[in-house]
Amino acid sequence: MKKGYLGLDIGSISTKGVIADADGRIVAEEYIWTEGNPIGAVKTVLRGLKSRTGDIRIASVGTTGSARKLIGAMLGADVVKNEITAHAVGTMSVFPSVRTIFEIGGQDSKIILIDNGIVVDYAMNTLCAAGTGSFLSSQAKRLGMDVEDFGGLALMSKNPTKIAARCTVFAESDLVHKAQIGHKKEDIVAGLCMAVVSNYLNNVGKGKSIRAPIVFQGGVSKNIGVVRAFEIVTGERILVDPNSHLMGALGAALLAKNAESGRVFDMDTAEADFKTVGYECPKCPNHCEIICFYRDGELIDAWGSRCENADVKAAPALTKDA
Repeated sequence: MKKGYLGLDIGSISTKGVIADADGRIVAEEYIWTEGNPIGAVKTVLRGLKSRTGDIRIASVGTTGSARKLIGAMLGADVVKNEITAHAVGTMSVFPSVRTIFEIGGQDSKIILIDNGIVVDYAMNTLCAAGTGSFLSSQAKRLGMDVEDFGGLALMSKNPTKIAARCTVFAESDLVHKAQIGHKKEDIVAGLCMAVVSNYLNNVGKGKSIRAPIVFQGGVSKNIGVVRAFEIVTGERILVDPNSHLMGALGAALLAKNAESGRVFDMDTAEADFKTVGYECPKCPNHCEIICFYRDGELIDAWGSRCENADVKAAPALTKDA
């Protein structure tokens, strides 16, 4: 039976899961919306992956993304890593010579700088939605079109409209104004793509030494209009892998491969009953908010304590309605 390595990237917008083989190639993948329920999303991803694993035995598990700790506890992950490390490892497995990684997701964005296979600098933007996938989706809706059609329409433009996109509120106001005074839709869309790039480079990439080869990933990398805008502004070819949206999950799988412990992961974990119960510890002035995590009624992990006073055994009893 062949070995496989499970990697999960659980973000606020989407949850990605891959199974990589011994050579680091993706042999199965799942991509769904998280919808505010990371546990439920991971269960769905596991069921989808299981249906396509065939004779693959999962030898280790890695998690990354904003819910990596929660899902790491849920699955007993061998590796729980931050997004910077996971994305860098996944990207370098496909583009070994990469020097700069642009990543734009649904609600945040990041830049990672690499020198000789080592991450030397990075920056993240999680404070403003301007320039992210959610920003483009909202503007597409305002224009009465699907965001999937943005890229092709943007490439038709010969004179991109200048859009003030340093803030979503200003961008929406400016977009409406430009449409009302007669700017073509393709020019407005191309202008939005350029605005995304300008916002990204002036905020996330500010002060960074951007060097080729440059790899663009995340959901927005599927927008060929934004890819072209990056090429225009940077003067460099922008590399986009067909699995660019899965690089974090792939990195988690590869990190798990390096931490293989000899166990076999049971994909039927998706059928277990997981619940979280929160309570405020009264034992000292910290009033820590403790999260207790249960599998089939059994406490498997707890976190949130800022001191040694917390006693998770004193947490409210888990009930059927909890």
